[in-house]
Amino acid sequence: MQNIDEISKQRAKELFGSAELASFEVGTTKGLQQIHEYLFGGLYDFAGRIRSKNISKGGFTFASALYLENGLAEIEKLPETTLVDIVKKYVEMNIAHPFMEGNGRSMRIWLDLILKKNLKQCIDWEKIDKHDYLNAMERSPINDLEIRELLSTALTDKIDNREVFMKGIEQSYYYEEPDNYKG
Repeated sequence: MQNIDEISKQRAKELFGSAELASFEVGTTKGLQQIHEYLFGGLYDFAGRIRSKNISKGGFTFASALYLENGLAEIEKLPETTLVDIVKKYVEMNIAHPFMEGNGRSMRIWLDLILKKNLKQCIDWEKIDKHDYLNAMERSPINDLEIRELLSTALTDKIDNREVFMKGIEQSYYYEEPDNYKG
């Protein structure tokens, strides 16, 4: 029997060039919910649903569930015209962490869709070291320069390249694997 990660990773790979992906809203909370539902539908009973409980990870408490709906509405309004804007929106969505589980995997696809739509680029995730990424994301609520620089060095215009997409999915799931990461 396949586990949740194997099934959701297979679904993520099936997204490339699909009608479902083309139908998702880009840069919105609804679009992120659509991605999450697609990846985790039937695997988690909360797939695609905004959390109603508070969560934390590694000593960091994500946005309070009490204020999450208003916070997400504000994040949705953030501009997407430059890399600086888009990374700020990505960081804010990460702080919100709208789902009980599966935020990172969903948000990296969400980020690439925003980049593809607005800058005609995406991230070649294979070029980003796991620990560099996790450290930069951990510090991003205070200063997003590090994550912005890290992402900018991995930008590519190969937005329709299946290999870049597939390797990106593999890398995205690798980021979520436990490995004694201490920061």
